[in-house]
Amino acid sequence: MGKFDGQVAVVTGSSRGIGRAIAMAMAEEGAFVYVHYQSREDKARETLAMIEEAGGQGAIFGVDVRDAKAVNAAFTEISAQKGPIDILVNNAGICRDQFFAMMEEEDWRDVLEVNLGGVYHCSRAVARSMMARRQGVILHVASVAGLHASSGQSNYAASKGAILSLTRTMAAELAPKGVRVNALVPGMINAGMAERMDQRIARQKREMIPLRRFGEAHEVARVAVFLASEDARYIVGQALVVDGGLTL
Repeated sequence: MGKFDGQVAVVTGSSRGIGRAIAMAMAEEGAFVYVHYQSREDKARETLAMIEEAGGQGAIFGVDVRDAKAVNAAFTEISAQKGPIDILVNNAGICRDQFFAMMEEEDWRDVLEVNLGGVYHCSRAVARSMMARRQGVILHVASVAGLHASSGQSNYAASKGAILSLTRTMAAELAPKGVRVNALVPGMINAGMAERMDQRIARQKREMIPLRRFGEAHEVARVAVFLASEDARYIVGQALVVDGGLTL
């Protein structure tokens, strides 16, 4: 018996990196997982193939999370195919790093619209259904950049800090309706954005971590499984940091 047998999970930004690991971990626990992508359908199909090779089930769907109408249409189609969505993991995100004084307005806007606007659109698309059924889990993937200064990432840090505040308020509003909202806060992880980091910077960052290593995507994914499961049924509005001690 898996933790999510018979449940439907949607993991945004799951074509690679942390999102892929979360999608795979939830499928391993019995969920039918919808693997989301925005532009890399080929990578989403890779994720789905990995899920199926491990004995799990799922499907892919593509949508721009900045587009509210498109998100609503996609989530309505998912519900028509498999039934109500039980778990939503808001993981889709981008970065456009630049020092604040030199940051272009487009880079500021794009990061906020994807990272924060996407969370709003996707959460809105499932909230009423979850409230009506008095059950459901929404998990936001934030970042340690939302907890402390992250030079060159004012747009990214602003979006992730806002997600942490949003988590608390959504949780307070939705918990009385049976819907749990929490946040997962990864540190430096050997997946996605961290993989593209300059090696000199990576070495400096590694020395700042008490465990002296970057985390692995599957380590973050197991925490996501915990927060979405009945094991965490009394955890509401929290931000669980997975960073090897970086923010101590």
